[in-house]
This record gives sequence, C-alpha cells and structure tokens, in this order.
Amino acid sequence: MSSLRGRVALVTGTGRALGIGAAIARELAAAGADVFVTWCSVYDRARGLRGDPRDAQLLLEDLRAQGVRADGVDLDLAEPAAAARLFTRAEGALGPVDVLVNNAAHSEETPIDVLDGDLLDAHYAVNLRAVALLCAEFVRRRGSRRGGRIVNLTSGQGLAPMPNELAYAATKGGVDAFTTSLASAVAAQGITVNAVDPGATDTGWMTPDMRRALEDASPQGRVGRPEDAARVVRFLASDDAAWITGQIVRSRGGMG
Repeated sequence: MSSLRGRVALVTGTGRALGIGAAIARELAAAGADVFVTWCSVYDRARGLRGDPRDAQLLLEDLRAQGVRADGVDLDLAEPAAAARLFTRAEGALGPVDVLVNNAAHSEETPIDVLDGDLLDAHYAVNLRAVALLCAEFVRRRGSRRGGRIVNLTSGQGLAPMPNELAYAATKGGVDAFTTSLASAVAAQGITVNAVDPGATDTGWMTPDMRRALEDASPQGRVGRPEDAARVVRFLASDDAAWITGQIVRSRGGMG
C-alpha cells in the first residue's frame, strides 16, 4: 500500500469514536497523512448520537500519537459558507489539502407520510449541497497543482428500497450521480473522484435484533465494521488507485 506521508487529508463527520469517519481518520493517519477532521456537536445533540463529549478531542490525540499532525473544528456543514471557512481553517493548520473525504451525513426517518420541505432541506444541505461545495472548494484550491483525491461516502439506495428514509436515499442518490460527473470534469487535473458504499455498518446504532437479522442475511455472517470502509478509503486516497475514478465502490461483504 502506498504511503500517504507528506499529504494532508480532510475528513468530515468524525465526532463519534465508533463512527466510520473516525475510523477513516485513523486509517489515513496510519498511512502517514496529516489529518484535519470535523464534527458537529449541534447535530449529534439534536439526534441523540453524542457519546463521550470528549470523543473529538480523544480522536485528535489518537491521530497525533501516530506521529502525524492533526487538527479539527466543530462545524455545521449545513451552513452555505461552511466549505470555504473549513478549507481556510484546514490550510492554516496543516497546509493545502490533498485528500478530501466527505463522510458527514444527515439521517433521520422520513417515510412518505411525514416527508416535508424542512426534512428534505435538512438532508440536502449536508448530504448533497455540502458535498458539492466542499468538492468545488477542493478543486479550486488545488489550482495548478496536479493530482488529488476525493472520496464521498454513499449508501445502498440504488440496490434496495429505503422506504422509511426517503430524503436520505434521494440525497445519497444525488451523491452517486455527482461523483460520476465530477470525476469526468476534473480527470484532466489528475484528481480522482470516487464514492464508497459501506453497507450495513455497526457504528452503535443497531439494536441486537437488527444486528442478528443482518448477520443472518450476510454471506459472511457479519455486518460491516468501520475499519472495513476505512481501508477502502485509504486505498482510494493512495497512488495505487490513480487509475480508478468515477466509481461507486460497494464494500458490502456480498450483501445486496
């Protein structure tokens, strides 16, 4: 596996120790990258997701313990101006960003009988608009420097229906389409753009019954772990993946 030493990675959505974002940040640091992370206390509190309030700071300590530089910021990516502010902050702390990982997401149940404009807008603002604006900021700030990696986190909305998560499915479907088209738009600059679908991943949200049902349905007899997705992201961020772009990588353990 290619080293990422000397490169700067920006990873969004790292606020929970058991989450995919935190696992990605650790994996990239293990490969030698300096890492800037974001989390959103407002969202975590509102959704009841917050674990140990020290999780974000403990993650930074873990990253630095691997011998890399690490910094981060508590930021609501739903704010339209957040992308520019985030890149300015990250560049000021660690230097130009070489790898962008869009992991942050807004997710809540939205069956058709409760779906309304506010719920759609809340999902769109983080899941699609923030992703697009962060990608645009990344490309602009690369300037004349060739190369760079963008990895977006998506879901399995194209493989099976998500009837109780209509807003989430719609916006993640947009991420897939955006990823494919952006990859073509920036290929001449040497920037690759891919998305990773981690499948059903245990980040602490599964009930015991849900976990057992998913394990029974899994060809490998288990659900995904955050580090499974993190290893795929690490590969896509490396020089070894320079010829891979515009792809939706289904890292689902064989589950449809």
